[in-house]
Amino acid sequence: MDNTIQEGPTGAILRDLPSPYQPHPLGLLHLPRFIAKIRKYLKNELPKSYQRNFTKGFDGFLCLHLEINPQDVIECVKNAVSEQELDGQLKELFPAELNAHVWNRKVVQMGMSDMAFEKLEEVKSALGAEKRSDLRSFADVIEFDEGRIE
Repeated sequence: MDNTIQEGPTGAILRDLPSPYQPHPLGLLHLPRFIAKIRKYLKNELPKSYQRNFTKGFDGFLCLHLEINPQDVIECVKNAVSEQELDGQLKELFPAELNAHVWNRKVVQMGMSDMAFEKLEEVKSALGAEKRSDLRSFADVIEFDEGRIE
């Protein structure tokens, strides 16, 4: 098995995806992760455990924030022959005002509201991390699941 993929309690875990906390040069958190997942998807290398939330979850929320269709981002990644070309295509696709500060706050805080807290606790339980009070957001849980938080 590829050393970038390990089996975990919820299925395959990709160890080579960027952190949701990693910003893109445009300033948006999670975008490098979405792009990396798209690249794996296009090569049929995105495990089933990631396909469930592909273009949904943070991917979908990012696209909703930008008022774009996730399929358009997939097309940009598919058609770009370089990082510079991809960045140019994304700049054309994205609105002029990204409101990165608004989006980045959502990434950092998603799971902290009363409504989302129950789901966050459910996900933590599925990972065997129900007693981990330091995992306060969905991004933290991703970090834990992929081994960036021990």
